[in-house]
Amino acid sequence: MQNLHIATNSYPWSTFYRREGRSFEADLDAGLAAVAASGADGYEGAFTTPEELEQTAGLLRRHGLEMRSLYSGATLHDPEKVDENISRVLAVAATARSVGTRIVVVNPAPLQWGGPADKNDAQLCIQAEALARLGREIKALDMVLAYHNHDAELRSAAREFHHMMLGTDPGHVSLCLDAHWIYRGSGNSSVALFDVLTLYGSRVVELHLRQSAAGVWTEAFGDGDIDYHLLAQRVKEHGKPHLVMEQAVEESTPVTLGVVEAHRRSFAYARGIFG
Repeated sequence: MQNLHIATNSYPWSTFYRREGRSFEADLDAGLAAVAASGADGYEGAFTTPEELEQTAGLLRRHGLEMRSLYSGATLHDPEKVDENISRVLAVAATARSVGTRIVVVNPAPLQWGGPADKNDAQLCIQAEALARLGREIKALDMVLAYHNHDAELRSAAREFHHMMLGTDPGHVSLCLDAHWIYRGSGNSSVALFDVLTLYGSRVVELHLRQSAAGVWTEAFGDGDIDYHLLAQRVKEHGKPHLVMEQAVEESTPVTLGVVEAHRRSFAYARGIFG
């Protein structure tokens, strides 16, 4: 089970460091040394330019970490920004391909981060068309585009999430299933999460792993609100997705573990159920 490849996203490390009054990004070399010490096999960073990616790729080689996937946000609902954002993501993807990256995880930006407003139908149609176009371009690079959502996309009958899936070609747009954002965005509903797997399980190429207890993110990935043993069985019916740990902490999370030990426990648990 130890040879099961599991990466980690940059986001959880930023949250752990922030609660300690530190910045993960301020000394990325030291941060990635800690990532390697935790037992991660790979790293999924968030990039906006090829230069950022090239700098990180050098550090990853130093610490023996792979980068099978990358994360990028993109504004795709505004027709005046679509071309610019697609070009930016493609430039990052083309650079990443040369260092072994094969999955490009994209989250279409909301109207306002943390805001209550939802996109209207016209914006959803523009966004789906842009996502489909980006998927075709990514496929032409011999890479895979994986759509990613947070909780906001599940509001209003999950119209944004479902239209991104139903309004795009499965051959060009896959899914990065972030199980806990689906769970939380649906009002802490495992029913909704497993319904998403029933509807779109064949499109899942990557799985983001996060757990909570009584609705609050836990420090380490383990038993909790979501039945990941069942999720692992259901996901395996469609193949073996790329696994990325996203066990972040939030304001209500108990403080009992440091970031490296928390991730060591997280990887051990994940290898036990997905191995």
